[in-house]
Amino acid sequence: MPTYVASYLDYRRMKDMDNHYDIIIIGTGAGGGTLAYALKESGLKVLILERGDYLPQEPENWSARATFMEKRYKTKEKWFDEQGNPFAPGVNYYVGGNTKVYGAVMYRLRKEDFKELEHEGGRISPAWPISYEDLEPYYARAEELYLVHGKTGEDITDPPRSSSFPFPEVPHESTLEKLAANLKKQGLHPSHLPMAVDLREGGRCIRCKTCDGFPCKVHAKGDSDVCCVQPALKSPNVTMITSAYVHRILTDESGSRATAVEFERNGKFYTAEADTIVVSCGAVNSAALLLRSANDKHPEGLANQTGLVGRNYMMHINTGLVALHPKENPTVFQKTLAINDFYFGTRDFPYPMGNLQMLGKLQGPMMKDAKPFIPNTILNGVAKRSVDWFVMTEDLPDTENRVTLTKDGNIQVRWKPNNIVAHKELIKEIKKMMKRAGYPIVVAQPMGGIETNSHQCGTVRFGNDPATSVLDPFCRAHTVQNLFVMDASFFPSSAAVNPALTIAAQALRVGDYILQQTAGEIENRRNNLIIQ
Repeated sequence: MPTYVASYLDYRRMKDMDNHYDIIIIGTGAGGGTLAYALKESGLKVLILERGDYLPQEPENWSARATFMEKRYKTKEKWFDEQGNPFAPGVNYYVGGNTKVYGAVMYRLRKEDFKELEHEGGRISPAWPISYEDLEPYYARAEELYLVHGKTGEDITDPPRSSSFPFPEVPHESTLEKLAANLKKQGLHPSHLPMAVDLREGGRCIRCKTCDGFPCKVHAKGDSDVCCVQPALKSPNVTMITSAYVHRILTDESGSRATAVEFERNGKFYTAEADTIVVSCGAVNSAALLLRSANDKHPEGLANQTGLVGRNYMMHINTGLVALHPKENPTVFQKTLAINDFYFGTRDFPYPMGNLQMLGKLQGPMMKDAKPFIPNTILNGVAKRSVDWFVMTEDLPDTENRVTLTKDGNIQVRWKPNNIVAHKELIKEIKKMMKRAGYPIVVAQPMGGIETNSHQCGTVRFGNDPATSVLDPFCRAHTVQNLFVMDASFFPSSAAVNPALTIAAQALRVGDYILQQTAGEIENRRNNLIIQ
């Protein structure tokens, strides 16, 4: 376990006004955690504020009942839908953020995802203000940092790479090896999933069945806590305070510079000042924090002159698909196989459809939410004979899909899925594919309700034009010169692969930018303070 614990002395020093930092990072997920890692050797004084605590290593980490039925690690807070009805969001507040329980799949976006793409119905997935080539070297660095295992040359949609995967692919178990061979006979191109797990020589991964959606009891998952935050905290210049909920960000009188953050811990309130402030709370909470930080110069929310903060909220359109075979499936670590042949469509449906990837091996309790009236014995029997897929289609940006605050300051989410036709076409393709492979029963279960929040992104989009975006291409606010938002909020489109690697790669890129563009001016201000 991490050895750092925020002590009473940390808060006493802050009370005595020794509370000025070069950089404050709010949040420790794939964005904030990776950025902290990128800055750890900079010599800059960095404060990380995390609203949660360390996720405990305990037997329940590997319990499907505790994790899925009892929702032991989900937040207990409530958000509200468009009608004002409360719901329990699928988010996790711990050091490492949602990477503590993610499926550890780390895809690069396809090269075409950075360009404008037409979808079914004439809807457009907008171009990004950066190209794949801009991000490629950072993808390579992020893959190494997060221990990504993969294999080049299999996936027909793979973008060009400057180097191979840093670690070899996670091998298929026998059932999936046979399935992959069958899919190849169908003319498809099955590929190994890029998995962020510690299967290095002497590594901690034991290839258990409790990876996807579970915390890792042995810290073998490539998450932000293990790979980034813990190494960053070894630097004497990096401090972290846990259980610190940030209420708002303050600015100077002009509103052009962020100056401090106000946060609460154990019922007490503190203020910490910084020359640069980075918001990395996740797409919903980052938007909410900016909205809560409204002031005279930013009456609609910090950096929200365009009214775009909170808008264009995207998830992915997700379905769990279970293919049943009379024989039992003995696979333990199932999350190794993917199909991207339908990613950009087919001859009969020439529009992007999405990605197919294995789910972690289902267990009966994991299906109880979707099938609450089916006895556990039946669900367990189904799980023993199933091959389980995660079907994912791009959610397209829509300004009416948005995050706002209620009059009481609670988070309200308005979201309706779109691109449904393409998703249904993808489900049709996989049903045909699996029946040809010898699985006579194939059942689809939607997974994308408003409470799911899978792969949330897009609420504080980046771009070149301040009139149509909130952030510049380095995730710095157009109207608050020292404020950055570094999580999936910056995505102008959601693409149809897992976002974690792209968040981490952009965090490394933003880290380089901060060092190049702001380290000098931070040092100058620090010297001026000393002289004064």
